[in-house]
This record gives sequence, structure tokens and C-alpha cells, in this order.
Amino acid sequence: LQEVTASSRHYVDRLFDLDPQKVLQGVIDMKNAVIGNNKQKANLIVLGAVPRLLYLLQQETSSTELRTECAVVLGSLAMGTENNVKSLLDCHIIPALLQGLLSPDLKFIEACLRCLRTIFISPVTPEDLLYTDATVISHLMGLLSRSRYTQEYICQIFSHCCKGPDHQTILFNRGAVQSIAHLLVSTSYKVRMQALKCFSVLAFENPQVSMTLVNVSVDGELLPQIFVKMLQRDKPIEMQLTSAKCLTSMCRAGAIRTDDPCIVLKTLPCLVRMCSKDRLLEERVEGAETLAYLIETDVELQRMASITDHLIVMLADYFKYPSSVSAITDIKRLDHDLKHAHELRQAAFKLYASLGANDEDIRKKIIETENMMDRIVNGLSESSIKVRLAAVRCLHSLSRSVQQLRTSFQDHAVWKPLMKVLQNAPNEILVVASSTLCNLLLEFSPSKEPILESGAIELLCSLTQSENLALRVNGIWALMNMAFQAEQKIKSDILRGLSTEQLFQLLSDSDVNVLMKTLGLLRNLLSTRPHIDHIMSTHGKQIMQAVTLILEGEHNIEVKEQTLCILANIADGTTAKELIMTNDDILQKIKYYMSHSNAKLQLAAMFCISNLIWNEEEGSQERQDKLRDMGIVDILHKLSQSSDPNLCDKAKTALQQYLA
Repeated sequence: LQEVTASSRHYVDRLFDLDPQKVLQGVIDMKNAVIGNNKQKANLIVLGAVPRLLYLLQQETSSTELRTECAVVLGSLAMGTENNVKSLLDCHIIPALLQGLLSPDLKFIEACLRCLRTIFISPVTPEDLLYTDATVISHLMGLLSRSRYTQEYICQIFSHCCKGPDHQTILFNRGAVQSIAHLLVSTSYKVRMQALKCFSVLAFENPQVSMTLVNVSVDGELLPQIFVKMLQRDKPIEMQLTSAKCLTSMCRAGAIRTDDPCIVLKTLPCLVRMCSKDRLLEERVEGAETLAYLIETDVELQRMASITDHLIVMLADYFKYPSSVSAITDIKRLDHDLKHAHELRQAAFKLYASLGANDEDIRKKIIETENMMDRIVNGLSESSIKVRLAAVRCLHSLSRSVQQLRTSFQDHAVWKPLMKVLQNAPNEILVVASSTLCNLLLEFSPSKEPILESGAIELLCSLTQSENLALRVNGIWALMNMAFQAEQKIKSDILRGLSTEQLFQLLSDSDVNVLMKTLGLLRNLLSTRPHIDHIMSTHGKQIMQAVTLILEGEHNIEVKEQTLCILANIADGTTAKELIMTNDDILQKIKYYMSHSNAKLQLAAMFCISNLIWNEEEGSQERQDKLRDMGIVDILHKLSQSSDPNLCDKAKTALQQYLA
């Protein structure tokens, strides 16, 4: 190392010469020495060239030519490794270069921007460094008109530094849309391309930007029309893909309708083309991911995509060849693609998940694609977290099909790897995996039995205690599905696993979804007489407390209706009835809801009464008498005159029990 650095030392020494002309010549020689030479770049950084170059760049006494050459050398050093960029950042290069943009000299400004561009596109540079001083963005907007180079570099900086809604808002409020729009018709391809990339990141998941873009016109042509022109097959692939991304974002934000010809006839077919085997790996990945996003929530687009260019079969190739045969002549390319093959699998799973989100026929086609279920099962245990997440999403999408739950899912014992995924996955995977489990636990799914045997109850009970709302909902939802028409042992296991304490916790959850699913679980647990009596004999006191709690609380109609239905189930038990009959507080509440303004609640309350007074059952006479004394019969007479046919019928049926 010492010999090498010694031979580089004279470059650094010359930067300290007293003769400005010699310093300039030293910087120019250094520029020529480092071009394309990573070793030389590293040496000069080690020898401390960067602080001196930055000093010269910032000195008022330095000539503009010297300052420009310094910016060029710094840009060249930044082109090296990530460590080089870190060293430059440590020397506070960004504030120095931003300061340089205030110079009147265009060549110097361009050199500073080129260097800033190189630094900002490096993954080690924090984007926020661009936003620390509020005046910087406005100044950059002002420089856009200076030259095609300032346009290219500034757009590139913006598109790399715009990550998330906060950055989008800053750029939008500083007039980015208006400032960049006219660059889409620039004579320079690079400028057009960078401007297009800017719009694709500004509009991504941003309704405000998307709604604005629809109405912006350049030279009398609206932006969506300009984007469509850039989608055409004769345009470079990068341009086609990026404009498809712009139109996709605008469509998802509701700025362009899903049945608009520019989506159906232009954007969707363009993205399907990007999935073909002869495209480069990154084009296939981006094409599939963008298409997955475009069609994710629209069943018509899903149907259209599924029959375009044999897309479902074409995606199967994503699992086979990382690169097309024609590209294998390039050994570097092959090596790169083998390292990134997992990105293809992730993209394919994502797109399959979107394609199969709603339509039963499409799901069938996907599952019948060669080895599809095996691929998903393998995907669930891949080392890449992104692939695992995408595989689970794909499985979740297909698990919405009753037909598939009964067949393919059973043949491949999908529940096994799924249960494994649920053991210690990060939350984003847990949410999708537990949703899938909810579907596998529906009563018509043959997977239900083996899942129970593999310790699912314990797992799901622990999910209900999660801080994460979606996990609590899924945990309780899966238990609700598990309890539906289940045998008594399973129901007892669920209650034991949950603990009364946790049940109360869930019933007082601030989220109405959790509450509704917990009530659904209780309702499923309390079905069929022997089960009702058994559960109420062990947990009756607590369940009655819970019911009281909810009927007294500030809850919506659906919650109260569900709670009254639980009471009606309890009233259907043989011995469980007594828990209601001996609880005057609950009886008064049932009476109150019989006269409520909402017919659903009245009806639910009447179910309780009917079950309590039914004639064939032991003790019905005493129950009828007690309820008559409470004034229930008077209310029934009133309700038998109701204009609501359901209420009227129910009341008449109940009154007949008294006459019989």
C-alpha cells in the first residue's frame, strides 16, 4: 500500500502549491489519473485530497476554472465505490456543492450538479440531505431553465430523492409539476427520460399529484396523451416502462378511469409485453410488479390481463430462466441474473396474487399452471423475505376459492408450510399468512382438522394479544371460523386458550372489527344445545357479564344486534336459560330493545323471548308468567300490529305460545 500511495502523493502535494496555475494543472492531471481507476480514487481519498479540493472549490479567490475542475474531480471520485461516497459525505461535500449553485457561472453550476447527482444516486446517501434547507428546492427549480444539463441532473436528483409522501408534497408545493412538465417535450432524450422518471415517483400512490397531472398540458397536449405517446413500441423500453408507471399511478389514484382506453388498450398491453421472456430481468420484474399494482383492485382489468398474450403461462417462465437464451452470450449478465433470480419469483407471485384476487376461473388457470402449488410451497420457505411475503400473498389470493381449498390446497398440504411461516415471521408476513389461515379454517375446508392438531389454537390465541390491529383481527377471525359447527372439545380448547381475561380484553377493544369478530366467535361457540349448556355451566357468569357490558356501552347497531343474537342462543339452551331468567337486569334490557326504534334490534330481542317462552320445554309456564308480569305480552300485542311484516309475524308466533 505504501508504494502505491507514495506514487499518488505528488498529486495531492501539488494542490498546496503557491502558484495558482500549478494548482490548476495539478487538479487537471488528477482528473485524468482517476478516470476509470478505482484504486487511484481510493488512494487519493486516503491521502486527504477531498478536504483540499473542497477548500479550493469554496475559496472566493479560486478562479472559476479551478473551482469547476475541482467539482469534476470530486464527481469522478464519487463515481467509484460506496466507500468513496461515504468519505465525501463525511467531508460535508453536499453543503459545499449546494453553495456552489449560487455562482453566476453556468459551467461551474453544471459541474456541481453533476457531482451532486452522482452522490444522490448512491444508496449510501440519505435523501433528507436535499431537504434540510428549504430554499434549496426552490433554487433548483429556478436553475431548470439554464441548460439541458441542469435539466437532466436536477430531474435525476429529484427522482432519486423523492421517497414517500412528505418529499412528494415538498416538491409539489414548490411547483415541480409545472416546472418539469415542459421538459417532457425537450429535444434531448436524456432530459425527457429524467423528467418522466420524476413524474413516475411524484405520482406514485399520491392522489393529489395524480389529479393535478391529468389537467396539465404542454404545447396544447394533455400529459396523459404525452405519456401514451411514450408508451409506443418504437420508443426505448425504459421510456415505455416509466410512462406505463405514470399512467398506472394516475389510474390507481382515480385520476384516470380503469376502463379508459389509455389504460385498457395502451398501458395494460405495454406492461404485459414487459413480462415476455426476451426482456431483461429488471424489465420483467418492473413490468410484472407495475401490472400487479395496476390490476390489483379491478376485476375487469384482471380478466383482461389474464387473456392477454398468454400471460399466466408466460409468468411460469419467471421460475425457470433468469435470462433468455439469447442473452447468455454475455457471461457477466448471466452471473448478474442468477444473483437476482429471486426478484423474478417475487414479481411473479405478486402478479399471480393480483390476477387471482377475484375471479374463480383465473384462480383455476393459475393453479393448473405447471407445478404452481409446489412453487408457492417452496416460496414460503425461501431465504428472501420479499419472496416469502409475495408467496404468502399469492397463496392468500388463491385461498379465497372454495373449490381450491377443497382440492389443490388439500393435495399439497399447504397448511404445513403456512403454519411454519406463522411461527416467527415479521408482522407484514404474519398479517397475510394469518388471513390465509382464516380461509383454511372455514368449515368446508378439509385442512381444518390437521391444522387444529398442529397447535393452531395456541398460535391464534397469541395473535389476539398482538399490538398490531390487523393481527388481532385475524387471530380472532380465524378462531371464529374454527369454532363454526365445531365439536365441543374444540370449543372448550378455544375458551381455555383464550382465557376469560383475554375475552374481556377483546370485547373492550377500541376497534369495532375486533369486537364484531369476538362476538362472532362467542355466537359460534354458543350453538347447539348441549354445547350451550356445557359452556354456560363453566363460563356462564363471565359471558353474562360481557353481554351486559356491551348492551350498556356506546356501540353501533350491528354490535348490539350480534350481542342480542348471542343472548337468543343462550336462551335456546336447556339449563342455560336460567342464567337469563334469574338476571332481572338482562330481562329489562331485552324488554327495552323490543321497543327500540331499530327493527333489527327489535327482531333480535324477540328471538330471545321466543326461545324463553317456547311451550314444549320444561318450566315454560313459569317463564311465561314472569315475562307476562314484566309487561312483555303487552309489547307483543303492540308489535303484532307492526307495519314491518317480520316483526308482526314474530310477535304473533310468540303470542300463540301463550294461548297454546
